[in-house]
Amino acid sequence: SQERAPLVIDRWATAPQIDLVLYDFGAATVTYQLPVDGGLEALLEASIALRRSEVLRLDAHARVEALLTSVGAAVQRPRVADFTEDYTLIGMRQLPGGGTATAFCEAQAGLIARILRPDAGGLSAEEVANATEVRISFGPDDVTIIDWDAAFVLDPDPEDVRAVLEFANVQLLEMRWLDLQLDRAMERSYHLLGRPQGLRLLLPSSASADLHQVAELQLESAVMLERVSNALKVFGEEYLTRISRLAASRFQLGELDGSITRKLGTIESIYQKLTQFETGRRMEVLEIVIVILIALSIVLTFVPGGGH
Repeated sequence: SQERAPLVIDRWATAPQIDLVLYDFGAATVTYQLPVDGGLEALLEASIALRRSEVLRLDAHARVEALLTSVGAAVQRPRVADFTEDYTLIGMRQLPGGGTATAFCEAQAGLIARILRPDAGGLSAEEVANATEVRISFGPDDVTIIDWDAAFVLDPDPEDVRAVLEFANVQLLEMRWLDLQLDRAMERSYHLLGRPQGLRLLLPSSASADLHQVAELQLESAVMLERVSNALKVFGEEYLTRISRLAASRFQLGELDGSITRKLGTIESIYQKLTQFETGRRMEVLEIVIVILIALSIVLTFVPGGGH
């Protein structure tokens, strides 16, 4: 946690405390709190202002860079990419009026949907339903609505829910990043597989560097996927586990996992083909050497003094 002067966004200012988390698989999160007085209308105005502002994104990037510098050699290959994923958690700690949280959200579904998707302007009934359909409640006084890049949480103690949604967003970011890296790795692998060889055929170990490069890409990607997929374990908290599953479904993490797995299989296939090609080339070079030696021995028998 760090303290800093409040950042101003429109007519609101962030709380002085900012939380940073570093994950062992290479991700970082920076969490800001923006206190908003008023009801849903005020939350809608604040949501719109947040979407239009780059203040938090720029500050977060600078803070992660400074943090990496401070931890020094504890981080391997430190670099802050421009690949980010924003997620806005809009929360209310108290239920306005009487009734239940579910009834309140159903009555205010149109306004809550606009808070979750402020860039869309006016929303159709279908869009409102889609924005608010993924919801879960533990009791009558709480409800969590999960959308693509925002969530609405009505809960007197939302910290555990916030932590689960934060990590689900980290998983989404890392899997998108890994998927992108695998696309690039496949392009490089196809290039290695289809590259004209020319005089390289005469070098038995000329493909060793190519094989090592493809194998390293495959291993790093597989290890990254394993770390991201298994970094969060929720024990004894069935409700939080259900929230995690709902978020994973909303973010389509299963589809991303399947895409990554297929691409890892493709890279494995390319590696096998490069290995077979290298083995065949070694045999061809060996056969050429044997033929040359046999030809030389035959020629030497006809050379005067060649047999002595």
